[in-house]
Amino acid sequence: MRIEIWSDVVCAWCYIGKRRLESALAGFEHADEVEIVWRSYQLDPSAPTTPTETVAEHLGRKYGGGADAGRQMIDRVEAVAAEEGLVYRLGEAQRVGTVDAHRVLHLAAREHLQQDLEEALFAAYFLAAQNVADHDVLVRLATEVGLDDVRVKEVLAGDEFADAVEADIRQATAYGATGVPFFVFDQRFGVSGAQPVEVFTRVLDQAWAASRPQLDLVGGADACGPDGCPV
Repeated sequence: MRIEIWSDVVCAWCYIGKRRLESALAGFEHADEVEIVWRSYQLDPSAPTTPTETVAEHLGRKYGGGADAGRQMIDRVEAVAAEEGLVYRLGEAQRVGTVDAHRVLHLAAREHLQQDLEEALFAAYFLAAQNVADHDVLVRLATEVGLDDVRVKEVLAGDEFADAVEADIRQATAYGATGVPFFVFDQRFGVSGAQPVEVFTRVLDQAWAASRPQLDLVGGADACGPDGCPV
C-alpha cells in the first residue's frame, strides 16, 4: 500500500497528522508493507526566505487582533500538539518560505531518505524554531540524515526539482485538496486534515482490503483439500 501525504514543513497540523498516522500504523499488522511518500504543498508561497516576522505576528496581522491574538491561536495548536508528544515552540517560529525545503525533500526521496528528512525539518521548525528556509540549516539537516552535502548545495544553488514541487501542487488541486495535511491511500481513499488515530486506522483497513482482490466462490464440493479428495 502506498500513502501519499501532501504537506508543508511549516504546517503545524501536518506534524500532528504525521504523528497520528504513525500511531495508527503502529497497530496495523501490514505496516511493513506500507510505503509513505511525501508530496509538496506551499501554504504561503509569498513568505520570504529571510524572515521578517514571527508566526504569531503574521497570524495577528492576517486575521486581526495583533500578535496577542496570533499567540492565542498558537496556544490552541500547541496544546493539541502536546497531546501527541510534540512540544511546539511555534511562538518563536518565523514565517518563511518552503520551496527550497521541498526541493531538497525531492532529492532525499531519490536517496530513500525522505522520511528522515521530513521528520528532521518538522522537528527543526516546530520544536527548535529554526529557519527552514536558510540554506545552511537545510544543508545541515540534509547531511545529518545522510545526504551528500555537495549534492544538496548543488540543488539549492539552482532550481532543480522546482518542477516536481509544482507537479505535486497541481496534483493536490486535481484531487480537490484545499489545505494540508492531505492523505491519499493507494489513489483510492483521501483523508483531509489531521484526523484522529481511529480514522486513520479505519482507512488503513479499508484501503488494505480494497487493494487485495477478493473472489466470489461458487460450489467447491468436488475439490481436493487438506483432508484429501472426494470420491
